[in-house]
Amino acid sequence: MDTPAWYPDELAHAGPEHRDPAYVAGYDRKAATDPAEDIALLRGLGPGVASVAVDLGAGTGTFALAVAPHCGQVIAVDVSPAMLEALRAKSERLGLRNVTCEQAGFLSYQHQGAPADLVYTRNALHHLPDFWKALALQRIADMLRPGGALILRDLIFSFEPHEAGQAIEAWLASADQRAGDPNPGWSRAELEEHLRAEYSTFTWLLEPMLEHAGFQIAERRLSPSGVYTAYICRKQ
Repeated sequence: MDTPAWYPDELAHAGPEHRDPAYVAGYDRKAATDPAEDIALLRGLGPGVASVAVDLGAGTGTFALAVAPHCGQVIAVDVSPAMLEALRAKSERLGLRNVTCEQAGFLSYQHQGAPADLVYTRNALHHLPDFWKALALQRIADMLRPGGALILRDLIFSFEPHEAGQAIEAWLASADQRAGDPNPGWSRAELEEHLRAEYSTFTWLLEPMLEHAGFQIAERRLSPSGVYTAYICRKQ
């Protein structure tokens, strides 16, 4: 199916930095993502060695490459050619033969073959406004087998709107405190730009979208800051 002309340009929503090979080259150090907890979650779900996993918004492949030894097939999906080039290079160095890359996004990826047992996405769905999040979640449900799992991690706010000023300022202050570290992560300026230009939402807005798409929320993990939320969901 061709993507309708009225769909957004997902690469543009992801931001120009994701197309910059120089930015991508330093992305892993900056993001400093440890996939160990998510691999433990996956193994607890027990999809088996013949499973099909789809990583939407795979970036440079931190999760896709870590999960490959536990799955039959991993499909790493990202809109950025530069991200996928870095992912392919790492996959080749590791000698992984069950990882394939697809340049696409939440709204354009066309799943082929057996239904997915697992869809994973981390810090990518927030690039879409809420209308498009709802469509993306329905598309995720459609590619999963009944009982299949969605692990969703993102900047999803669990504080109340009237608490936003205090919660956001505390989050930004944590970036200030890391400024002198060798690997400081995202700066205050970058987090402020995220808030202005991207589309993080509230738990009380996202959860009805998940349920309307046909998911049962099995587990919800809230960060102490109220900024990050992780969901484990099952397709009903």
